[in-house]
Amino acid sequence: MDTFFPVKTSILVVDDEITNLSLVAGLLREHYQVKVAKDAERAMELAQRERPDLILLDVMMPIIDGYELCRMLKADALTSSIPVIFLTSQTDTENEEMGLSLGAVDYITRPIRPGILLSRVRAHLSEAHTAHAMRVNNEYLEFEVNKRAKQLTAMQDVTILAMASLSETRDTDTGNHLRRTQGYVRLLAQHMQSKTDYAEYVDYLNEEVVNVLYRCAPLHDIGKVGIPDRILLKPGRYTEEEYEVMKRHPTLGRDALESAQRVAGSAANSLGGPADFFNIAKELVHSHHEKWDGSGYPQGLQGQQIPIAARLMSIADVYDALISPRVYKPAMLHTKAVKIIVEGRGSFFAPELVDAFLELQHAFQNIAHRYADSEDELAEKADFAISAIGPNMD
Repeated sequence: MDTFFPVKTSILVVDDEITNLSLVAGLLREHYQVKVAKDAERAMELAQRERPDLILLDVMMPIIDGYELCRMLKADALTSSIPVIFLTSQTDTENEEMGLSLGAVDYITRPIRPGILLSRVRAHLSEAHTAHAMRVNNEYLEFEVNKRAKQLTAMQDVTILAMASLSETRDTDTGNHLRRTQGYVRLLAQHMQSKTDYAEYVDYLNEEVVNVLYRCAPLHDIGKVGIPDRILLKPGRYTEEEYEVMKRHPTLGRDALESAQRVAGSAANSLGGPADFFNIAKELVHSHHEKWDGSGYPQGLQGQQIPIAARLMSIADVYDALISPRVYKPAMLHTKAVKIIVEGRGSFFAPELVDAFLELQHAFQNIAHRYADSEDELAEKADFAISAIGPNMD
């Protein structure tokens, strides 16, 4: 039974001596498709174009010798995985070690013995085909993993869009508020990634987490869908009773995300995910009204008890609320908003994030200008508020 590889298996033989080239090529042609080259330049051209399964390479060649050609082959992405066997008359250990150190798989000395040559070629081709099959399989698995991760991301993005849009229809905030706060959160998070003095942030805020924070920031007030219009859209100050009802929205939002997480749980587990999306989103939604001194809601968390996601969202949300016009208030000047946030350092907000905000304040202002609300958008929200709770809003 013939155990050699089929004709489609290709071998490139490189030797500047015609006699040697003819001998080796003649031994191989019965079993393989053979290409020949007399110099390094032609060999490199054939290797890049034909992508042979194996290269037999003479060491002693003029201008560019076999060692240098091997370096060139291994440095080129197109040819780096092609196994190389050196053919040489040099029998010393030093030269053999040199060839193997350059990435060659074998070192065959002359005079060539046909049986030994064919046996070694066959063995290395078998290894090469196995390695190729593993690479193809790994590439397929990587493709499938990436495809499933993209499916999960798409599913999450659709969920975010649907839920955030639902929240927006019941609130006096505009869609641009969601875009602005997204931008602020990402800006702060990326800035804190480089703050080596704050290991807590550096360890937490890798690129995947920053991306999740950006994507789930629009959900921060999703719980407002559960607040009655007479309270949610009230233009004046809340009564104590109304304020207690309003303070429920972070918990309502967290609960909504937990329900979504249960529904999506089996799909999310089967697809896999780059970062724990739902848990990060729940922290951001549930705790973004907590205050550094413990006077916030709904849990009265204090200091580092407050999740990082919520700390970031808190500054982003408050800044935008201050500078944005609403049906019940005019916009505040950027400088005054900055002053208020600075005054909240260590009481309302994490001190290190206020310091970061000060460094980034002009970038915050640029985001605010880029996604400023139009007069039409504000008028539409005002009309909605009036129609939702009636003209007698007091």
